[in-house]
Amino acid sequence: MLVLASLQQGVAQTTKQITNQNLLCAGYFNTLQFSDKTFLTTEIQERIFIEPFAQHQFVARSHFHYVIADGWDGALGMTLFLQNPNDPTVDGITIPELRPHIEFNQKQKLACVTFDHRYTIETRFYQNTNTEQTQLEDGYYFGNFRFRYRIQATIPLFKIKDKHSVKLKLSDEIYINAGSSIVLNTFDQNRVYGGVNIELSKSLSAEIGYLNWFQKRPSGADYYNRNIIRFTLYHKINLAKNSNVN
Repeated sequence: MLVLASLQQGVAQTTKQITNQNLLCAGYFNTLQFSDKTFLTTEIQERIFIEPFAQHQFVARSHFHYVIADGWDGALGMTLFLQNPNDPTVDGITIPELRPHIEFNQKQKLACVTFDHRYTIETRFYQNTNTEQTQLEDGYYFGNFRFRYRIQATIPLFKIKDKHSVKLKLSDEIYINAGSSIVLNTFDQNRVYGGVNIELSKSLSAEIGYLNWFQKRPSGADYYNRNIIRFTLYHKINLAKNSNVN
């Protein structure tokens, strides 16, 4: 009986607990093209809970790219990440996080479909807080490394008035944690996305899509399942002279 009780307790402790949340995300992505081989991408995103209405995260990310081979580029970047409590009903402080990262991108075309592969390594530094996490303190501490891989397919659908293209985007990205602080959540999260991109001009496009964000929590048995409607504006400014890049 004691053995059976212990087994039942162990099963209860490892039962998957999923918290469902609904969010909205608005983003602006700007690309400054300096030459055929160099460009700078800056993105700003605001993520909010729908019910109750509350800010979840603010993200500002910038990364400089260099084309290293046909279809390949490498990038170095930094992210400022402002994290509010994951429970929108809880009052708490906003904790800043700095994420220097390196990434490699590969572009492949198969018939009319373009495939993008993105490989990213992030290093995460969090601002110090007091023990109760009610007040920020000076300095940052190292959290963990995180490895990301995303595959994305872009599929042309049709054109509006024979000049404004409409495309379908489908992607899947997996995140893996690493570091001494990671015990039960080596698998961090998976993000599946589908959206429609509408070309407004040669340099501007708008996109609306749905993102499912499934994330494992540090407990190892609890998860967040986030349903996110995302609105994004893409803006490209070509500063290159005699560039072949559109």
